[in-house]
Amino acid sequence: MTTDLLDLDPAGLLAASTEAERAARLAEVHKLEVLSAWASLHSTDPTQGPDGRRARQVGNVLRQVGGDGTPGVQDFSLGEIALARGAGVTATQHALADVLDLEHRLPLIWAVCRRGEAEVWVARRIAKLSRHLPLDRVGLVDSALSRMIATEGIRRILDVAAAKIIEADPALHDEACEAERRRRYTRMSRTDEYGLRTLFARIEAGDAVAVDATVTRVAEIIEPLHPEAHPDTLRAIAFGWLARPAELFTLLLEHTTSEHEHEHEPELDLDLDLGLDEPEEPDEPEKAEPVMARAFAFPADLLDALRVLDLTPLAPRAVLHVHLHEAALHGESGVARVEGLGAVTLTRLAELLARTRLKVQPVKDLSDRVRLTAYEHPESLRDQVHLVTGGDYWPWAGSTSRHVDLDHPTPYDHGDDERDPPPDQTGSHNSGPLGRQHHRWKTHAGYQSRQCGEGRYVWLTPHGLGFLVDHTGTHRLHPEHARRILDAPPGVDVYVT
Repeated sequence: MTTDLLDLDPAGLLAASTEAERAARLAEVHKLEVLSAWASLHSTDPTQGPDGRRARQVGNVLRQVGGDGTPGVQDFSLGEIALARGAGVTATQHALADVLDLEHRLPLIWAVCRRGEAEVWVARRIAKLSRHLPLDRVGLVDSALSRMIATEGIRRILDVAAAKIIEADPALHDEACEAERRRRYTRMSRTDEYGLRTLFARIEAGDAVAVDATVTRVAEIIEPLHPEAHPDTLRAIAFGWLARPAELFTLLLEHTTSEHEHEHEPELDLDLDLGLDEPEEPDEPEKAEPVMARAFAFPADLLDALRVLDLTPLAPRAVLHVHLHEAALHGESGVARVEGLGAVTLTRLAELLARTRLKVQPVKDLSDRVRLTAYEHPESLRDQVHLVTGGDYWPWAGSTSRHVDLDHPTPYDHGDDERDPPPDQTGSHNSGPLGRQHHRWKTHAGYQSRQCGEGRYVWLTPHGLGFLVDHTGTHRLHPEHARRILDAPPGVDVYVT
């Protein structure tokens, strides 16, 4: 550590940190630009010159390492530049593919990187994810991501990248999905010395949700039988019930109550395939398999009785939040975002919902301003705030989870022995989701924030860094401007232009 850094005060160190980060990004850009220049020197086709026959014989051909629309590079040139970098040939080839894609397919994103405003590795990740797209389709990804790569958290950037890549060519994505479907599997590890095995499965996302919901429900039912079990252990025990369908059916039937209906929530009921079809009689009785115990197989008389029953109350329940653009509702192509599952095409969304019983929640009018006197945030307000903000409102936060604390940006005044709390302190005008750590820092570590419009928040850190967080991401704000907003009189709406 240099003595110069030790001489800096907190504000100076924060400024030095900002500049060091920008310098590191620009250094990464320079490394990639050197690779690109090397490729440019070796972009002519060696098989077309006077030594073309020899080049073809020894394999020095022009290779296209990047996506559609990028120039080729001579195969023999890759080894020497890799040695100069002190890196492997594969890593060098990947880096070269990324920079060629950024320069020739994603120029808007690359321009942001060249200004030192975005993480280069994130841009490279987007280049890799979109490499399969044709040149005439990848522009949609470039346009959308270039507007947010410098201002949003990394997780949100990559989530939007996944959605835009699907939107750019839904048919191509569906083909890729079908190819991956053919690679579904279940596998089991060997039994360990403790008599335990691990089960792996790669299955449809909807089926995974159904299995998880069933395991959750069974764990709730059997919890009194295992009071000392850790929650993970309890779920493992519940998972074992899936191997005994008759016992599972009995358990669910005996615990089907109105309390499990959850009528107050929108639900996605994913039907369990209980295998209720009666097995065919074998052609040769002497070759019939041994009769299984009632815990594992349904006897014929029970099957006949079950066929006339409505078994939908036993289906596992899950809540899915699906976000659609209005255009998709009018028949145009589009991409849906399913919270917890990610971006899917409308075709895949239809398949996901095809075998379910749906309860649709009415669309919320996000322009409604809700004001309450109590400190607590009701669920209706929590849902509205999440839909407006999209997740954690800490600067550059990446989380879009609903499992967060709901914070009062302007701290709640609880009153005292002589006066009641002022009214209208809780509502859409003074609410923001924060992860637990961010909430703790904001409450106890000297951070200040204030809401200045729907989904817009101004921050001031303990040592005077100002930020504006809104639907376009995080933007640096002059500390004096942030201070004026924070110090505005209570009850006065303040706005940032």
